[in-house]
Amino acid sequence: MEEELKCPVCGSLFREPVLLPCSHNVCLACARNITVQTPEGETPVQSRASGSSDYDYLDMDKMSLYSETDSGYGSYTPCQLKSPNGVRVFPPSAAHRHCSLTCPLCHRSVSLDERGLRGFPRNRLLEAIVARYQQNRAAAAAAAAAASSSSTAVKCQLCDRNPADAAVMCEQCDVFYCHSCQQRCHPSRGPLAKHRLVPPRNPAAGGGAAGGGGGGGTGGQQPPATARKPATCVDHEAENFSMFCCSCKAPVCVKCLEEGKHNKHDVKPLAVMWKQHKCQISQALNGVSEKAKDAKEFLVQLKNMLQQIQEGGVEFEACLVAQCDSLIEALTRQKAKLLTKVTKEKEYKLKVVRDQITHCTMKLRQTTGMMEFCLEVLKENDPSGFLQISDPLIKRVTSSQDQWVKGALEPKVGPDFDLTLNTDSLMQTILQLDFCQGNAESGTSVPVAPLLQLEKCCTRNNSATLAWRVTAPPGSPIEGYILELDDGNGGQYREVYVGKETVCTVDGLHFNSSYNARVKAYNAVGLGPYSKTVVLRTSDAVAWFTFDPSSAHRDIVLTNENLTVSCNSYDDRVVLGTAAFSKGIHYWEVSVDRYDNHPDPAFGVARINTMKDMMLGKDDKAWAMYVDNNRSWFMHNNSHTNRAEGGIAKGSTVGVLLDLNKHTLTFFVNKEQHGPTAFANLEGVFVPAVSLNRNVQVTLLTGLDIPKNIKQ
Repeated sequence: MEEELKCPVCGSLFREPVLLPCSHNVCLACARNITVQTPEGETPVQSRASGSSDYDYLDMDKMSLYSETDSGYGSYTPCQLKSPNGVRVFPPSAAHRHCSLTCPLCHRSVSLDERGLRGFPRNRLLEAIVARYQQNRAAAAAAAAAASSSSTAVKCQLCDRNPADAAVMCEQCDVFYCHSCQQRCHPSRGPLAKHRLVPPRNPAAGGGAAGGGGGGGTGGQQPPATARKPATCVDHEAENFSMFCCSCKAPVCVKCLEEGKHNKHDVKPLAVMWKQHKCQISQALNGVSEKAKDAKEFLVQLKNMLQQIQEGGVEFEACLVAQCDSLIEALTRQKAKLLTKVTKEKEYKLKVVRDQITHCTMKLRQTTGMMEFCLEVLKENDPSGFLQISDPLIKRVTSSQDQWVKGALEPKVGPDFDLTLNTDSLMQTILQLDFCQGNAESGTSVPVAPLLQLEKCCTRNNSATLAWRVTAPPGSPIEGYILELDDGNGGQYREVYVGKETVCTVDGLHFNSSYNARVKAYNAVGLGPYSKTVVLRTSDAVAWFTFDPSSAHRDIVLTNENLTVSCNSYDDRVVLGTAAFSKGIHYWEVSVDRYDNHPDPAFGVARINTMKDMMLGKDDKAWAMYVDNNRSWFMHNNSHTNRAEGGIAKGSTVGVLLDLNKHTLTFFVNKEQHGPTAFANLEGVFVPAVSLNRNVQVTLLTGLDIPKNIKQ
C-alpha cells in the first residue's frame, strides 16, 4: 500500500495532499513547484499524452540510467529540476494570473484561477490514511526494536564486515550509511543530489525515520487517532460541506447553493452520497477480491505444477534412458550375432583354403617325383630297356597331366567376404528418432515419408524447385510439410519451407553448389520420417537476373521487365540485382542508354544492406567504379583509388567481373579491361549494384560468357 501513499513528484509520503481535477494527488508544496506560467491568453492543453508535449514527463523518465531508488536524472538545464522519481519539476515563479499545472501522472493540464492552488480541495481523507499508516509503521518498528537483542545503535547497511555506526539515512533509498559508505555509494552530487539525507534515528525512538519524511510521533508509543475536524468549503472557509454536486463531482456548502453556482446541477445530501459511494466501492472490492482469490489459487496451481513438472521430468528422463539403453542392448545383441556369422564365414574360408593347400601339395609332390624319374629314364642309353618301360611311363605322364585340369589351380574361395551390412536406413531412423505427440493407442499415426518427384525437381541460376507427393494416406490427415536443405557444402540441414503446398521454389542459393534436399510431413500426431535425399546443383557461372524493385530506392524507376533503370532525383540512388553470389565466376554488363550533362554513375557489387541514398562505394558495404565521360576511379568506403583515363558515353557498355574463386573484382569498358584488378580479398555474399541520377539511364545485360585474358 505504501506506493499508493507516495507523492508522484517528490517520492515521499503525501504531506498536505491536494486533489487535482483528474483525481490524482500531489503534495501542496510539490504542486507549487510544478505550477508554470502560460503566455497571455493561452489555454493549456487538456491532455499531455501525445509525444509532441513540451513537458513530456514520460520521455524524460526514459532517460534515467539509475535504479528506482535513484533520482532518475536524464539531463539538467538551469530552468528545470527533477524530483527523486524522475518527474520534471519547475521552480516556483512569481505570481501571475496566467498559470497552469500539469498532472505528473496523466499529464492533463488545468488553468489556475485567481485563487491559485487554494482552488484545489485538500484531500483530508488521504492525509488521515497517511498519518494512520505512519503510526502503524512506527509502532511495528518500535516493537521489532524492543524484541531485538542486538545493540540499539543503528549500523551502516552497506559495510561488508563489522558495520560502523550509521551517520545518515536517505529517505528516498531508505538505507543507513556510515560516512565512508555515504561518500562512496551515495555522494551528494549528480543524480543523487536531490535525495534527502537525515540523521539516523533508532526505529525504537520514534516514527520520524520510519515515517519516510514526517508525520510520525516522537515517542515509541503513538497516541490514538483523535476525531478530525470536519472539512470546510474552499470558497467559504467558515462553512462545512453539507451537500454533494453530482455534476461537478465535488462537495459543496450551503452558501455555494445560495450563490447559485449549482442551480441547475444535480445536488444531493452529502451523507446519502457518502453511503452510496461506499457501497459502490465495497461492491467493486468484492469483484476484485474474487479475482485476487482466483489469482492466488492460480499461483498455487502453478507452484504445484512446478513440482509436478520436476518430478515428471525426472521420471520421463529415466524412462528415456531405459528406452535408449534397451535399444543399445538390442544393438549389442545383434552385433554379437553378426560377429558370429562373420566368424563362421571366416572359419569356413580358412578350412577350404587349408584343404586345397594340402591336396595341391600332395599332387605336386607326386608330379615332381614322377618328373624326376622320367628325367633319369631319359638319361639311359639302352634302347631295349627304354622301350620296355616307355609305354607305361608315357601313360603315367599323360594321366598326371590330365589331373591338372582347368580349375584345379584356381582357389575355391576368395579373400573377400560376401556379406554386406546396410546401416543407412537404420542410421537415418536413429537420427530421426524423436518424440511423437498423441496417444499411440488411439490408432492414429504420423504420416509416411513423402516421395520426391524427380521429374519435377530442377534448378535455374541460384534457385531450386522441388515437388513431392505422399505415397500412402496416413491415419490422420496431413497438416503440412517441412522442406529442408543443407548449406551447399554437406553441412547441417535447415528449414526453408513449412506449409501445405507440395511444390516449393527456394531462391537465394549459392551458385556452383550442390544442395541436399529432403522433406517430411506432419499431422496432429507428430512428425513423419524424412523422404529420400535428392541432390540439386545450382548454375556454375552464367546467371540471368534483373534489378530488384523491392530493395531499390524510392526514386529509382524500373522498366523493361526490371532490366532498364533510371532515376527521378539529381542525387545518386542505388539499385541492386536479384541475384546474390558467394562462389564461382560471374560477369554481367550494363549498357548506357542515356548520358546527359556528364554525371558519374557507379557500377559494382554491394552487400544487401548498403546505403541506397548515396553514390555506390561511399560506405563500407559497396565496391564500385564510378566513371564520367573522361576518366574513372575505384571507390570503397569513400576511398578513391586508381584513376584511369577513358570514360563512357551513350551506347557504351560497362562490364563487371566478380571472381569469387580468386576473390577479385575487375571492370571493363566496351569489352576492354579498364585498369588493373580493382579489388581483392572479397569474402562473403555480394549482389550486383548500380548508382545513378536522373541524367543517366542504363540497361542490364546478363547470361554473358566470361572474358578472357584478364590482366592482373
